[in-house]
Amino acid sequence: MSQDEELFENKDLKPMLEFETQIFLDVLHQDGLVVAAKGLNLDLVITNVLKVYADPGNLVFVLNSFEHDERYFKEKLNNEFVHSITFETSIKDREAMYLMGGIQFITTRILVVDFLKNRVPTENVTGIIVLRGHTVLESCQEAFALRLYRQKNKTGFVKAFSNSVQSFTIGFGHVERIMRALFVKELYIWPRFHSTVIQSLRDREPQVIELQIPISSTMEKIQTCILDLMNLTVKELKRINKTVELQEITVENCLTKQFHKILQSQLDCIWHQLSSKSKQLVADLKTLRHLILTLMYADPITFYMLVCSYRRSEYAQTCTWILFEPAELLFTYAASLVFTGDKELNPEFCPKWNSLNEILKVEIPTEIKKSSNIENKVLILCQDNRTCHQLNHFLTHGPRHYLFLMALKHGVPFKSINNNFKNLQQLPEFTNVSTQKKPPTNVYGKPKKAKIETENNDTEAKEEDRDEENFKNSYCLSMSQTDDDESGEKFNCTFEPFVEFENMSLTQLCETTRTNPNPTIVIQTFRKADGSLELQNTLEERQPNFVIMYHSNMSAIRNIELYEARRDTKTPLKVYFLIHNETVEEQSYLTSLRREKEAFEYLIDTKSTMVIPEDQDGKTDNCVMLQREIVEAQTSTRQGGETVATKQIVIVDMREFRSELPALIHRRGIEIEPLTISIGDYILTPDICVERKSISDLIGSLNSGRLYQQCTQMSRYYKKPMLLIEFDQNKHFSWQNQYMISSDDDSFDFQKKLLLLTLHFPKLKIVWSASPYASAQLFEELKADKPQPNIQSVAALGNDQDLDLIETKYNVGIYDFVYKLPGIGAKNIDRFLKKCGSLDNVIKMSEEELNAVLENSKDAHELYTILHEQHTAKNQSGTFKGKGKTREKFKHVKK
Repeated sequence: MSQDEELFENKDLKPMLEFETQIFLDVLHQDGLVVAAKGLNLDLVITNVLKVYADPGNLVFVLNSFEHDERYFKEKLNNEFVHSITFETSIKDREAMYLMGGIQFITTRILVVDFLKNRVPTENVTGIIVLRGHTVLESCQEAFALRLYRQKNKTGFVKAFSNSVQSFTIGFGHVERIMRALFVKELYIWPRFHSTVIQSLRDREPQVIELQIPISSTMEKIQTCILDLMNLTVKELKRINKTVELQEITVENCLTKQFHKILQSQLDCIWHQLSSKSKQLVADLKTLRHLILTLMYADPITFYMLVCSYRRSEYAQTCTWILFEPAELLFTYAASLVFTGDKELNPEFCPKWNSLNEILKVEIPTEIKKSSNIENKVLILCQDNRTCHQLNHFLTHGPRHYLFLMALKHGVPFKSINNNFKNLQQLPEFTNVSTQKKPPTNVYGKPKKAKIETENNDTEAKEEDRDEENFKNSYCLSMSQTDDDESGEKFNCTFEPFVEFENMSLTQLCETTRTNPNPTIVIQTFRKADGSLELQNTLEERQPNFVIMYHSNMSAIRNIELYEARRDTKTPLKVYFLIHNETVEEQSYLTSLRREKEAFEYLIDTKSTMVIPEDQDGKTDNCVMLQREIVEAQTSTRQGGETVATKQIVIVDMREFRSELPALIHRRGIEIEPLTISIGDYILTPDICVERKSISDLIGSLNSGRLYQQCTQMSRYYKKPMLLIEFDQNKHFSWQNQYMISSDDDSFDFQKKLLLLTLHFPKLKIVWSASPYASAQLFEELKADKPQPNIQSVAALGNDQDLDLIETKYNVGIYDFVYKLPGIGAKNIDRFLKKCGSLDNVIKMSEEELNAVLENSKDAHELYTILHEQHTAKNQSGTFKGKGKTREKFKHVKK
């Protein structure tokens, strides 16, 4: 028996497909980064890798995992030596869990802090497993944790996994930089067209029935109009930006899911140099993409109201596409989707509804009746939560009921109703619904915002994500059927909501539907299938016999292929694939396949030419990635006639470990001391305290008044408070209109608040930084030849008890006034206020008495001098009095 066979037998590993077994053996024997195609989920490979190390003799950390990942792997491992460490876990418990060994799912911030605090037995760590390896860059927290790990551990492993190949094609040498940050030398590439993958999935393939459903002539005309508008917009954008590389901005790419990321990577670095018209054209492309996707995925009523929301004077004043000739045709065709004749409400049905109805009421019941071995489980997969809701309502109430409800919900203005819909008016659910015209609404029935998007951001996408939460991502129906005639070829089927589903887990639902004689239908979105195991869980737990792909999705299709290849049944899975042929839906799907194929070909070519340093794994002392610029502070203390060199230290607030800056500071050779502090974010010296703000944080803090309070505290305790305003390293380093300049009356509101801040706090220094890299270099320069901060003093400053003392025992105004007096500082102000009582008492005190209070002769002399010696500025004649020569002031004589 070989060593690999013994491993499989001893560890009770779950059976895998051939390509999964090869990935498992490769990554187990040699550390590396595994990049697989979307949908070829590596969940089983990772589960078996974790099984190998799930015992108390090992200590393995899993980084970059989400909550659903932890739940999934914990359930699959079912091992007592698998733990989760979160912010709710106390320091004492964490230290105990590290000593227990096993698999530890841990937040990266916690691991970094515990590495820095030496709470982790780093030398005894068996290895680290990194999920979503494509996100690990030099400045991120995962790279920081790996660097701290490799500095003290030269024998442990690092294994990384990713299903996002296109992320490795952004920028020059991106995959090489990620591999350096991960400390791995091997790159394992597994595309869908890999021969082993093809053979593994070919052994057992699902039975696929592709239904190419044509769209209506009206929808075809609308599609042509929108594509013409997109083409004109792209041409105009390229015409006025001839010097900018815009090869990736094409009509075809505008239809893909990654369109926003393409725009971001192309235009972020030059966004501030684009004209307002160019920015509006980019926003128009997003709007047109949203329109054409709504045409394909939503119902006619929703699409019509979305088009109407753009036909407004305030929108037409800023946008460009609405002025092109095809726009007028678009508005006309959109109305014909909903109305016939003179505003008679008679909306078209969605083209896929009839096909879906026939599959559920004829095809599937026929298949079930033919074979007694086929179970009664149907899974319908669609694009988003809104479509899930649409199909649920369509199946339970019928198409006309749904469309009439949407018309009333959106406030569609109509004069009359077609005879097909008149009987619906008498239903109880519609009698109290007003049919008067309502304000324009978005695709979810909410009032359409008048905001015109002219910036390169994802505001519209984020709004859609929030609205998606109004609908559930899955629905369960029970189908009852009766034969229409003796032949049994036609069925009369009805669908009813599965009421028990509301309070059931997926496992409980599967158990219930297994004993249910009637077929059950689960309608679910595959939207999260790209980044989570949600769809894979549904397939494994529910084990459907019929899958209906209502919308096309590359990852979901491969999930189904994996599920069928792993199944151990004689009856093949039957998949109905519904797609609008010769439409943007089909083109978008084909474009996604092409782009992924090109990305893998690029990665394969890069691997064949890349040069991997021998020490890149960090297991030798001369690894470049582990070398730090050791910075030492030269102090004035001398021992044996020589200047003593001490290590540079920066105290960092625990909350700042969400940012990239602590990792970059550490990279420059400065030691990081994590500490929970209530004043400032970074303490550089006993006198310098820094509050770091990104642009969005700065605006929010100014508006809420929080920044004023933070500056007040810094000014009370530190002689040199600083406000660090840090820009995004991937964007321009300047103020632009998306932050502060606009056409309304409040265009200078932000500048006013920042100016008031400097007037209120004269000691406050405002520091501008182009990126976290620049901030790290700036900190090093600020600390040059300065004493190091005292950890105990910083921890004691500004704690809750101290703040309560200031705000309750002392008058804050008096406290701030006294703090500004010469000789008074954070170390002696509390003692001074307690012993002196009032300013009258201070004036009566001698310099020796002040020395006894302040416990410092220099401070006492400065305070006594400012109170008792005369300080004259100038007299009325324009001369300055004081020691030395009398100086006359300059006079400007008007000739």
